[in-house]
Amino acid sequence: MPYGTINADKMTTSDGVSSSGLYGFKNRLINSAMVIDQRNAGASVTATGSNYSLDRWQMLASVSSKFTVQQSSTAPSGFTKSLLVTSSAATSLGATDYYLITQKIEGFNTADLGWGAAGASPITVSFWVRSSLTGTFGFVVRNGAGNRLYPASYTISSANTWEQKSVTIAGDTTGTWSTDNSIGVELDFGLGVGSTYSNTAGTWTTGGLGTTGATSVVGTNGATFYITGVQLEKGSTATSFDYRPYGTELALCQRYCCVIPVNASGVGTGIIGPWGANYNATNGRVWYSMPVTMRATPSVSLSGNQYSIIGVNDVSTGTNNNFHYSNQIISFDGTSLSTSSATGQPLSYRGGGLITAEL
Repeated sequence: MPYGTINADKMTTSDGVSSSGLYGFKNRLINSAMVIDQRNAGASVTATGSNYSLDRWQMLASVSSKFTVQQSSTAPSGFTKSLLVTSSAATSLGATDYYLITQKIEGFNTADLGWGAAGASPITVSFWVRSSLTGTFGFVVRNGAGNRLYPASYTISSANTWEQKSVTIAGDTTGTWSTDNSIGVELDFGLGVGSTYSNTAGTWTTGGLGTTGATSVVGTNGATFYITGVQLEKGSTATSFDYRPYGTELALCQRYCCVIPVNASGVGTGIIGPWGANYNATNGRVWYSMPVTMRATPSVSLSGNQYSIIGVNDVSTGTNNNFHYSNQIISFDGTSLSTSSATGQPLSYRGGGLITAEL
């Protein structure tokens, strides 16, 4: 929702001020305006189990290849991007099937809700949604262990039309809710959930993934489901969307995922990536300074796997091993470099990398 407008049914402020009168990180979700897509740069991604699409948004699927996700420029007024789900087949739901779009919120960012004890604060989830299907749809809020769950429902009244939704949820006074760098609160939008994992909307319960009676997006071949402007905030009223600067949003995403761009230039030409040095004739180490401190020790997946010794124009497909992460710096070793070089010879890595510390 853009600044300077008021939705009397769902918004109480029009200038980005929270219900407490303060500006800040009121939206506990990251990249909920769907503007960051580091991994895929707008390309369509097929759900294969638990892979990621747009930054911070994960696809969960009991059976692979039933839907795709892509960043879309179809968006309501005040937004430029959305997350588009497209059903890949007319899939009949088995009792234990599930298809979801989810974001896991770090416990540090939800600790103030006080869930799991008396006085737990309510939250409000609001969002813009558009689908080729109409009817009742569902989402759930749950804890990291998956044993405390609040199923919620909402209605899409008109096909292929943007509609804004808002649901307020009472804080959970029981259960265990993490307040550290593990999963604090998880938000799951259902695209089709079988009976085993579905529960009645409107009350806290134990376990599950979906809402009873919700429409199955994957049940119709080619069905579309767009969502953007998703906000999970403390309090019992939906306020205007928490717009953050693009650079801020990117940095928030990079706590969980960072991409080292691939250098496609030829050997000895173009931009050279992370820098390092040989520590003997055939082995070396390169270092890369992360833009932000990551949530936890990350995993790394390198593409290209090529090293070049500066001034020698040598390329090696040697092994990457002994990956290290400390104080916002990552380093990885190249072994069996094909050209002998003196210790201390400058070294660079030609290729790219995906560095992740997802929840």
